[in-house]
Amino acid sequence: MKRELDACQLAERSVSKKYRKEIWNPFIAAVKHYELVEPGDKIAVCVSGGKDSMLLAKLMQMLRRYTETPFELVFLMMDPGYAPDNRQLIEENAALLRIPLTVFETDVFQVANGTEKNPCYLCARMRRGHLYSEAQRLGCNKIALGHHFSDVIETTVMGMLYGAQLQAMLPKLHSDNYPGMSLIRPLYCVHEDAILAWQRYNHLRFIQCACRFTEREAGEEHGGKRREIKELIRQLKRQNPDVEKSIFASLHNLCLDTFPGYKHEGKGHSFLERYKANERTL
Repeated sequence: MKRELDACQLAERSVSKKYRKEIWNPFIAAVKHYELVEPGDKIAVCVSGGKDSMLLAKLMQMLRRYTETPFELVFLMMDPGYAPDNRQLIEENAALLRIPLTVFETDVFQVANGTEKNPCYLCARMRRGHLYSEAQRLGCNKIALGHHFSDVIETTVMGMLYGAQLQAMLPKLHSDNYPGMSLIRPLYCVHEDAILAWQRYNHLRFIQCACRFTEREAGEEHGGKRREIKELIRQLKRQNPDVEKSIFASLHNLCLDTFPGYKHEGKGHSFLERYKANERTL
């Protein structure tokens, strides 16, 4: 008699079978290509409760099960002041997917919502700081966040159109404020559409945006620029289905010699520096 799989087993099987090409393979490719997981790592997988972080937690759990690379995991959930329903949904999903959460509480939402100037920026910085601090306290040397391929593309385009800069999102980076700590993004090559398809296939419901500021400003546009960029990319894909791949590839093929200006380690540089140096050698 064929054994019936439970919800967790079905979710795992769909990753390794049905969505192997769209999720598992690009996840493994990012881990290997960018050297995100190394022997002896203790990684805090940051679980916010959304689709991205929950899938990331499951993928990292499966990776540890199948890989020969020895590393440890902590599934770290910070409660910044979630509404009770959201907190409950996160815990129910973690139990369903057999993800053992390590929970700690902060007052990030309360503090961020108390300011009128850039509450979203303040919230993001505070949340990142608390996650680094708690992960370090638990003996971790890395935190893993759920930013995916689509985030990389959208952030790059948004920075160019609205921030007047060509700035990408790195797959891993050292922390400036927490010595010995690094941040990694294992979903770097996984498209958001694949994550949504996996969620729908498994009939899973995750929290959307748990931000209290969003609740307070429910009648106003929130995150409008991000939505504009998503729509712009959708329009471009109608003419060129590979436009996202081209943008992503361009991030790995930067021709610095053709840029009139650039920044390195926070310091601005001009092409004139190279131009005058070459002139002196003629």
